[in-house]
Amino acid sequence: MLSEVLLDAGVVTRCRRRVHLEHDPAMRKVELPPPDPTIEQRIADAAAHRAAIADRLRAANPGRWVTVPAELPATDWVWLTERALAEGVPFVWGATLPADRAAGRRGGVELLVHTGAGYLPVLVVRHRITDRGEGAITTALTDLDPGNAAVDPERKVRSQPRDQLRLAHVRRLLEAAGHAEPGRALGGVIGLDADVVLWHDLTAPTWPGGRTALEEYDTRFADRLAVARAAAGRAAPLAEPSRVLECRRCPWWSTCEAELMRARDVSLVVRGEDAAELRKAGIATVDALAALGSETEPPVPWTGGPFADAVALARAWLADLAVVRRVPEVVVPRADVEVDIDMESFGDAGAYLWGCLLSGVDIGMPRGYRAFATWEPLPTPDEARSFAEFWAWLREVRARAAAVGLTFRAYCYNALAENRWLFGSVERFAGMPGVPGRAEVTEFVESEAWVDLFQCVSDQFLCAQGKGLKVVAPVAGFRWRDPEAGGEASMRWYRAAVGMDGGIPDPGQRERLLRYNEDDVRATRALRTWMSGPAMSEAPFMADL
Repeated sequence: MLSEVLLDAGVVTRCRRRVHLEHDPAMRKVELPPPDPTIEQRIADAAAHRAAIADRLRAANPGRWVTVPAELPATDWVWLTERALAEGVPFVWGATLPADRAAGRRGGVELLVHTGAGYLPVLVVRHRITDRGEGAITTALTDLDPGNAAVDPERKVRSQPRDQLRLAHVRRLLEAAGHAEPGRALGGVIGLDADVVLWHDLTAPTWPGGRTALEEYDTRFADRLAVARAAAGRAAPLAEPSRVLECRRCPWWSTCEAELMRARDVSLVVRGEDAAELRKAGIATVDALAALGSETEPPVPWTGGPFADAVALARAWLADLAVVRRVPEVVVPRADVEVDIDMESFGDAGAYLWGCLLSGVDIGMPRGYRAFATWEPLPTPDEARSFAEFWAWLREVRARAAAVGLTFRAYCYNALAENRWLFGSVERFAGMPGVPGRAEVTEFVESEAWVDLFQCVSDQFLCAQGKGLKVVAPVAGFRWRDPEAGGEASMRWYRAAVGMDGGIPDPGQRERLLRYNEDDVRATRALRTWMSGPAMSEAPFMADL
């Protein structure tokens, strides 16, 4: 029966094609890749985070708690939850609500809180939910009464749409079960910092167009339910494959990629929403896009930058070119004294390593690679020490160069990451020995001395296979020594390096991380050296394609 298609909250932020594949009976025999160890570790970390929060909440809120044991069969989860709700238990941890079969909905939540009139959901998540600012509605972490919530003068809401949509999903399940708090459609979230409960009003017009979270959820869920039911009933699919950002980590990507390659689909070179508009206009393939004139105005509403770039990208893809020049002459800011910088962080927990490569004119400091690291598991105050040492070293390099009249520049690849932890470190460790003030960091970041090589690449090249450093640097002839080099792999290496899972810290993994970081900074140096010369002869100009 179609009503037996039951969807959880995750579908509303999931690709429509993935929803189709997950419910198409013909795809049940497709062998998916093994689970990504990094994703599995994140799931384990999230479970440990939830368990720690549960202990704190129980200790601070004495009274009757019911915990639904995760090790029991799923059918028992629902039965235990229903019994607790029927009895009006104040706090239900690990709740799984009865499925709403008519609406095609199922799911649960970390915590249900009884208000006297009904239940409100509280999520426990392992990501940050607020930023510095004001306006968030919060209570103290252990205060689970939204009646005590007030505007927080120190926090603003960080955009996390999936949290609000998940709360809306649970709200609808509570309504179907007859246990929703009737007066207020509220939901709480406890995040990684575990310092407050952030309360969301799901009926407030906080979404684009003045929509509420519940309205946004209802629209998305109805769409995904239609997609899933069509797939389950083997009707004409309501979602065709198209490359989007989510594809990078989707277990079904190889299935979709094969279809897209066979069709030479236009989404292989342009972003998802633009690809959809092109298909509507009959430009469904890379070949059709490449055949358009370079000066052609976009035939559809367009969001992806100059349309001529899209045409050139299509032509580069057909020619199997990774990089094409957008400009007649490539220019990279250079200096007498140069430093390449790469930071390694562990999720939102902190930055444990700042790697630097000093090159150029001799200023009396050892040239080559140098690392500033803490090998205490993050978060740790020792991060302040390593950051302060890095900054003191960088400050001295700049000062020595200036003292003898030499120019200086520092380079990174995608400054968003480095800048986040430059300013984050200043804020978190303000006043600690050697930690600079915000004004000093701002002066550096906003100066011509800080060069984002990613932006240089974006401004001057079209990259048909992506603009990541691991994709672009090999064009300049650079190769990483570690065949597994990558951000996701480094997360696993870090856990072993610091003994995060209760084991003995592994010095070999520390050396592996240092080698990986050194290769990253050497890759940026190799790339800008290539851009300063050989790129002019080795990278074709887009107008010549």
